[in-house]
Amino acid sequence: MTDLQKQVQSAIDELVESGAERGVQVAVYRRGELLADAVAGVADPASGRPFTSATPVYATSTGKGVTATVVHVLAERGALGYETRIADVWPEFAAHGKERVTVRHALTHAAGVPGVPVGTTPEDLCDWDRMCAAIAEARPWWEPGTRFGYHAQTYGYILGEVVRRVTGKPVSQVLREEVAGPLGVADELFFGVPATELGRLARIEDAAPAMEMPAEMLAGIPFFRVVDGYTAAPAAAMPDAAFSNRADVLGSDIPAGGTMTARAAARMYDALLSGKLVSADRLHELSSAAVTGVDEVTGAPATWGLGYAIGLTGALGARTFFGMVGSGGTAAFADTATGTSVAVMKNRASAGDFGTVDRIGRIVFETS
Repeated sequence: MTDLQKQVQSAIDELVESGAERGVQVAVYRRGELLADAVAGVADPASGRPFTSATPVYATSTGKGVTATVVHVLAERGALGYETRIADVWPEFAAHGKERVTVRHALTHAAGVPGVPVGTTPEDLCDWDRMCAAIAEARPWWEPGTRFGYHAQTYGYILGEVVRRVTGKPVSQVLREEVAGPLGVADELFFGVPATELGRLARIEDAAPAMEMPAEMLAGIPFFRVVDGYTAAPAAAMPDAAFSNRADVLGSDIPAGGTMTARAAARMYDALLSGKLVSADRLHELSSAAVTGVDEVTGAPATWGLGYAIGLTGALGARTFFGMVGSGGTAAFADTATGTSVAVMKNRASAGDFGTVDRIGRIVFETS
């Protein structure tokens, strides 16, 4: 057992024993070597089923990094380019002045269509054709490419539909055939999870009850505003524990999120770093800052590469880090400076609290 494995295991054991976490997985790769594969706690509090390294976890926006990886692998194969106009492969998307939106714009949250219809439900999100039609019909909130703003749900449908149009296959199949399968993690890295696999998943729980806010207060928060009947955050489909445990949600392609083990997610980022999925030149491009400034949707400063955040949490803010965090406190990312990839999965959704990710990040990069 390596010193890093011992330190990570000790940290997550303490987090579970203290009650701060219910179950946690951590995986760390460096240049193809699995340096840490630690797990603690239970996957299902009701049954007591233990968390194992092979327990997949629904990980909200951490899945956006998986979607981006699928796009980059297809770009590497020549199936699409970053300057490909989305309307060239998906003609309906051109409506209302979106004809010049490119794959690059979608990867950098600059497409101008961050919203879904305000009444969107979980059932709607499970209906691929319905969501793609609603997004194609959306009016852009800004001139595409001139600004950027977090595309919380639309990111996955826009890029996933581009993938479907250029390959003729759903994005979950392309993930399996082009990324997860070749890396040996097809049973641990999913968009739509097969019904036969649902019993393996961790059960998500909320760390605290949802905060009730008056409508007028919500209206003052950029993320919740409504434009032409569309919003980035539909109230009926927020990714809380109830949403994250729904069989229909887990079984559908909703590639703004994903279901994965820490081991599989870290393996994917390690494969990006090592040249197994993309060339060195493409790695440099996708992991470099493409847009930076104040996000039009969140109202916060942000920097994006091509589909990945550049810099993540407080302890992981350096420009050499690229990857994605999820609203429940999960993360998967890589550091180009050290050749290290890390993933942290957990089943207590901590509503934007990344304390566990920060703690693991400090251990990994101080030990390194």
